[in-house]
Amino acid sequence: MMITFQNVSRFYNEWPALESINFQVDQGEFLIISGPSGAGKTTVFRQIWMGDLPSSGVVEVVGFRSDRIRRGDLPLLRRKLGIVFQDFRLLSDRTVYDNVALPLQVIGTSPKAVRRRVFSLLSEMELNHRRGSYPHELSGGEQQRVAIARAMVAHPVILLADEPTGNLDPEVSRRVIDLLIEINRSGTAVILATHDPRQVPAGIARFLYLDRGHLVNPNLWGGYRQL
Repeated sequence: MMITFQNVSRFYNEWPALESINFQVDQGEFLIISGPSGAGKTTVFRQIWMGDLPSSGVVEVVGFRSDRIRRGDLPLLRRKLGIVFQDFRLLSDRTVYDNVALPLQVIGTSPKAVRRRVFSLLSEMELNHRRGSYPHELSGGEQQRVAIARAMVAHPVILLADEPTGNLDPEVSRRVIDLLIEINRSGTAVILATHDPRQVPAGIARFLYLDRGHLVNPNLWGGYRQL
C-alpha cells in the first residue's frame, strides 16, 4: 500500500475535522475524495503530506509513518508527492519555465536535465509557447496546467489534487481532469479532492465520501449516482 490511514482523527481546538478514518491507497490507483465544503477533504491531504499530524491514529505514506517521522524526513517524503491546489500557487515573479523548473533546481538537478524535463512536460501540457510568460499573463486553465507540470516535474509517485477545477469553467475543467487521467494511466497514483466527482467518468476511479469528518461507505466504487 502506498498510503494507509489507521483510525486517524484530527481535532482543532476540540473540533473534530476527522474522526476514526480508515482507508488505503494502492500503487497507481485513482482515488476521488468527495464531500461538501468542510467535510475534511483538505485535512486528509494535510495528513498525507504531513503538514499536520493526527491527533490519534497513524498515517503511513510510502514508508513514512506519522508517529515516527522526524522533521528532517519531511523533505524526503514530499519529494515523492506532487501537489496541485485550487488557487495554483505559482510564483508571480517567475516565468512558466522557472516555476516548473524550481522543484528540480531545489534538489540539485543538473541544468541540462532540468531543461530536458521541463521542455518535455510543457510540450505535453501544450504550454511550450508560454514558457517565457509570467502567471498574470496566463488564463486560469493555463495556470492550472503549469501547476500540474510543476507538481509532476520531479516524477512523484503520488499526485494530490485539491479542488483543482474549482476556479475554472466547465470546458477547461474537463481538460484538467483529462490530464489527471493521463497522468494516472502513466502509473502515478492520483488522489483528487472534489465536491463534484461527476467530473471523472464512471469506472475510472474509486470514491470515498466524507461527511463532517466521517468516512461514509469507504469501499464504494463506481459513479456519482452511487454516492
